[in-house]
Amino acid sequence: MGLGRMVNNQMGKVRAHLTQLDGQPLGKAAFVILLFLDLFILIAIFNGLDEHTRQLPSPAETIPQTCREMVIDREWNPSNRTDNLGQIVTAHSGSYYRLDEKKKDLHPVCAPYIDLLDQVKTDENLVSAFEDRKQLQFEAKALQRSIDSLKGAYDTTLLENIARQPSDQPTVAAIKGEVQQKTGALNALTNQLAALERTINEDARVRSLWEKLQGIEKSERDKLLAELRRLNFWYPVKKLGMQLLFLLPLFAVFYAWNAVSIRHHRGVQALVSSHLLVVAFIPIFGKIVETIYDIIPHKLLDKLIDILVSFKLVAIWHYLVMALAIAAGLFLIYLFQKKLFTRERLIDRRIAKGECQQCGRHLPAEACACPFCGFQQFTPCEQCHALRHVHGRFCRKCGAPSP
Repeated sequence: MGLGRMVNNQMGKVRAHLTQLDGQPLGKAAFVILLFLDLFILIAIFNGLDEHTRQLPSPAETIPQTCREMVIDREWNPSNRTDNLGQIVTAHSGSYYRLDEKKKDLHPVCAPYIDLLDQVKTDENLVSAFEDRKQLQFEAKALQRSIDSLKGAYDTTLLENIARQPSDQPTVAAIKGEVQQKTGALNALTNQLAALERTINEDARVRSLWEKLQGIEKSERDKLLAELRRLNFWYPVKKLGMQLLFLLPLFAVFYAWNAVSIRHHRGVQALVSSHLLVVAFIPIFGKIVETIYDIIPHKLLDKLIDILVSFKLVAIWHYLVMALAIAAGLFLIYLFQKKLFTRERLIDRRIAKGECQQCGRHLPAEACACPFCGFQQFTPCEQCHALRHVHGRFCRKCGAPSP
């Protein structure tokens, strides 16, 4: 109980110093400067946090997507493996930004495959062969579409000639000649593609990659799959640990600075440190919420909905959503009304602006009662007997607290 009271007391002091300097409202220019400082520090924190967190290898860095496709999903087979390899090589050669992969973090099962891929991607002759192959495939597909179109025109013209109907189409002989010409060009492209395929597949590194793909064992696949599941489960927790390792010392420094500044009545330092304390807390809270969301299995909700559907109780899900929305609304109303926009703060603003403490309407100069609601604005102070605001926390004459 004592700890809770101490924390609440400290948080109250922090809130009081967010918009005040030496007990006076903060000027607009100073407030703008503070906002820019808050924004700059927040961006710097997130940049540093991102760089610090990147030191922890992610599941995608330990077991890359290509390795998952090769070993776990077994998606690479003799009918598509050259196309898959070509896509990787040409994408790498045409990339404007090449990020260095953390090879030291690769899983031992993936390391040989990724190493062979890297050797292929960085070999100029192989890269050129794959790029030529891609271009020839594009030309061959265009030629095939043109031939199919000409064959359709040939059949139409032939039928019209048989029916002895006039036609605007070229003659049957002309179409046949063009089809033969393009078919010959397509055959030449096919032969060039076959030669490139042989060049690629005869390369020692490509052959080694195909041999490794053929030799994948079930135990190797099961081991990698189990490791991937373990990494996906624990990575959010480890990531939060890395993030807190960066954020908590910063928060502790700002907290200590703020406590010392308030205790020694250092107005400017208390103001700035209060803002920095709030700024440092924002990413801490955000990362904790993000981690909670990540570690909850996403399939849990799907399974729950499937169960409700199987029992024809899917309407209960909508009831649950509405209940959660109502609970969130109640919490937000409580937070804003009871914690952020309390009656005490409302009264303080009304007194500072010369408004009625009861209805909030602007009072005429020197008015002791509100001409709109009749509320008496002042009452005698018990200490100095001067008039003080009825709902004021302190006497405006002697500063005595309200009873």
